[in-house]
Amino acid sequence: MNVLLVYPEYPVTFWSFKHALKFINKKSNLPPLGILTVGAMLPKEWNLKLIDMNTRPLKNKDILWADFVFISAMLIQKESARSVVNRCKELGVKTVAGGPLFSTETECFDDVDHLLLYEGEVCIPQFLSDLKNNSPKHIYNWESYPEVTQTPTPAWKLLNIKQYAMLSIQYSRGCPFNCDFCNVVSLFGNKPRTKTAGQIIEELEAIYKLGWRGSIFFVDDNFIGNKKKLKEEVLPAIIEWMRERNYPFDFFTEVSINIADNEDLMRLMACAGFDNVFVGIETVDEDCLSECNKAQNTKRDLVESVRRIQRHGMQVQGGFILGFDNDKPSIFSKMISFIQESGIITAMVGLLNAPAGTKLFERMKQEERLLKNFSGTNTDVNFITKMNLDDLRAGYDNVVRTIYGYENYYRRIKVFLENYRPQKVVSRQLNFRDIKVFFKACFVLGVVSKGSKHYWGLLRWALSKKKGVFSLAVRFSVYGYHFRKCIAETGISR
Repeated sequence: MNVLLVYPEYPVTFWSFKHALKFINKKSNLPPLGILTVGAMLPKEWNLKLIDMNTRPLKNKDILWADFVFISAMLIQKESARSVVNRCKELGVKTVAGGPLFSTETECFDDVDHLLLYEGEVCIPQFLSDLKNNSPKHIYNWESYPEVTQTPTPAWKLLNIKQYAMLSIQYSRGCPFNCDFCNVVSLFGNKPRTKTAGQIIEELEAIYKLGWRGSIFFVDDNFIGNKKKLKEEVLPAIIEWMRERNYPFDFFTEVSINIADNEDLMRLMACAGFDNVFVGIETVDEDCLSECNKAQNTKRDLVESVRRIQRHGMQVQGGFILGFDNDKPSIFSKMISFIQESGIITAMVGLLNAPAGTKLFERMKQEERLLKNFSGTNTDVNFITKMNLDDLRAGYDNVVRTIYGYENYYRRIKVFLENYRPQKVVSRQLNFRDIKVFFKACFVLGVVSKGSKHYWGLLRWALSKKKGVFSLAVRFSVYGYHFRKCIAETGISR
């Protein structure tokens, strides 16, 4: 059996880091971890090929080589996924599709030959058994959440790792919280299901043997969903493994803001090599937090919570949302002030959407406020907002352009670096790529850019500060270039 694994293309977004990747000669920020894991579940005697359309084009000859084309995608890849399915049908090659896009918008892809919905550990064995008996079904659904303790190590051999800025790994699925706009719980449940410490070490070792040295993203929607297991088993195992190999990786993941309440957990994560976390701040308005059931963010000083995490050696990237029913005209200036004061350099601001399967979707449906299907982007809304939509769009646009304007952005880098306390046990040695990035950044940001005076001002400031700050200042400057290019190309951030 010849099987082609296809990962559709992302549009240019803040998360794609497309413009920043040019500085380091990489094609994509992250590899397609889900479909690589699916590849590891397929029979060993099958011939597998991977096309990640974010690193190389999908050609007709690739499709015609295959007996089946397996496609995995998220909502934001819908347009590209639709194109892949259509091309396969035109060429007469059967399709098998799964992942969040196909699981939540099944009716839009009824022409896919075989839909494997939700989690592969349940659907793939059933599909393979039926295929062996020449009786594969159109749709394979799920009855219960599978344990992930038997999930195999991804089929890394299919990937050209040199094309990516980071590699990735998954420790858990599910989240203990139930924010009404988030579909994580509908996809993966409220009870976090975790891999064993042994599995994580095995996967890290597999990546290490590939020759990879650099950043790894733990893709969990909430890495700290099971704090006890993390502190007692997983993080100690990672710390020991990292120490024995002279700290080959640094880690990035997603956490909830209540990590700031747990000193031991933050210390262990920093010692294990976590230097970057994404936190869903969402909004600085208490009424809006209550509205969306974001209880973990209420009744706390959010700026101080962010600073606590930063002081433990972890940069905080933040997710922010505009468009709640309780949003007032003052929300735009309040959000700008919070982002600037907290030193959250990478602030992902979007408009609220109601994905299928969420409590928000059901509420909007009951109130007859739904407008259209969810596109996966956060530059549009799929329901009738309480705030005038033109005012909401104008306020959103002002927030994004203000926080990524040269003066505010470079000032925010300084705020973060003043509060940041790196916990690295071993410092990375400067390499040739770092030198190339520095000189390219100096030309693009220090000569060509309109904000060159801010760039040189930041570098002069960084040179006078503690060791390690200078390279971060250059890196964050490159990120800002990407964000401003996104805004310029799309007219508004997404």
